[in-house]
Amino acid sequence: MNLRTGFFFDERCFWHAAGLHTLILPVGGWLQPPSGSAHAESPESKRRMKSLMDVSGLSAQLQLSGAPLASEEDLLRVHPAEYLARFKAMSEAGHGELGEEAAVGAGTYDIARQSAGLAIAAVDAVLRGEVDNAYALSRPPGHHCLANRGMGFCYMANIAVAVETAKARHSIQRVAVLDWDVHHGNGTQSIFYGRDDVLTLSIHQANCFPVGSGSVEEIGEGPGIGFNVNVPLYPGSGDDAYRQAMERIIVPALDRFQPELIVVACGFDANGVDPLARMLAHSETFRAMTASVRAAAERLCGGRLVLVHEGGYAEAYVPFCGHAVIEELAGIQTEVVDPFLPMLEGQQPDAEFCAFQRQAINRMAERLLR
Repeated sequence: MNLRTGFFFDERCFWHAAGLHTLILPVGGWLQPPSGSAHAESPESKRRMKSLMDVSGLSAQLQLSGAPLASEEDLLRVHPAEYLARFKAMSEAGHGELGEEAAVGAGTYDIARQSAGLAIAAVDAVLRGEVDNAYALSRPPGHHCLANRGMGFCYMANIAVAVETAKARHSIQRVAVLDWDVHHGNGTQSIFYGRDDVLTLSIHQANCFPVGSGSVEEIGEGPGIGFNVNVPLYPGSGDDAYRQAMERIIVPALDRFQPELIVVACGFDANGVDPLARMLAHSETFRAMTASVRAAAERLCGGRLVLVHEGGYAEAYVPFCGHAVIEELAGIQTEVVDPFLPMLEGQQPDAEFCAFQRQAINRMAERLLR
């Protein structure tokens, strides 16, 4: 069944430059200048994803749209005025550092506003019933950004801003935010950590980034106790672990919370060839997780589901993972075949490791869902 799926993007987001880095380290000392766009957070993985969608004919079957920049009013729902002013001043100066791995260049402020604006517009379209579900190709990403500090290539908390704007505009009460980026969604967690109206869930590689963040013990505080769920997976986890995490922990948590809207921080850096992680997910992993959360949304909140792009740094492979997700969102099957899939399916963990990981997930489920 084809669905009305919105796809929100803007060429401006591809023009953000994260600085003169090689992968994540600044050039200098023993580290030579890069050849081309060697910074991990380059636009290529996102641009190539959209290009593959265009060439396959998938884009033509979606409702494509741009979006206005996020307004200061919307940004102030999450970020203090002092932070925004400091960010804007750095952007106008053409240089600065907002936090760990958050270098600012000329124009970064308005491009980050554009990225947040895409997330806001995608949520708005779903809540207004203009589309059944939606995807925002936001860049720069947002899930590491704290209220008052940038981090991990993130400058504005795109999803948090979109959630707070939706609450103000549409009077919804309960929102679930699922993050399957390979890195812990620490920024989103911190913003909602003391609240019971937003359920935050993160599946990630244990102790990858930020180091020391995202343990099972981080369950919220005050009124938010029990409304923050972390599922740290061992390095080397593959397709089976992600499916088990969805089935045993994520979907039951969503069922218990009964959200009115589900938003996914959709990073593709758990893929098996990503340079910034050590997991073994593949395009069918992401397709299966999308199918699982889409079914939950249809059962719990009238299908109201929005995916917002986060990480994913293998420019050759992110397009196939993203294409599979959009196909699943829209209920469309194109002729695209993932050429990496046979290789990654052949590299999955052995039965012993899978059994070990399943036991760990079951223990987490017993602890988190009791």
